[in-house]
Amino acid sequence: MLELLISLFGWVGAIISLYAYYSVSTNRMEGTSIKFQFLNILGAALILVNSTYYGAMPSVMVNFFWMVIGFASVVQFRKVKRT
Repeated sequence: MLELLISLFGWVGAIISLYAYYSVSTNRMEGTSIKFQFLNILGAALILVNSTYYGAMPSVMVNFFWMVIGFASVVQFRKVKRT
């Protein structure tokens, strides 16, 4: 049951990440939007869980930094918005 849940996390994370990329690539969403960053963070987090469980360390590293970049972007957007 745990493996099914972990696999589901990976697939859902991949779908979310692809949806975000598709949306920006087709001008349906701004690359600088909070929504885009949130989708990237969520997708990366779910893939990170899956990759960690299966020991796919390159994917763990990529998705960890994908999340860090997403969080940094959100922080940057908030700072700019306040000024």
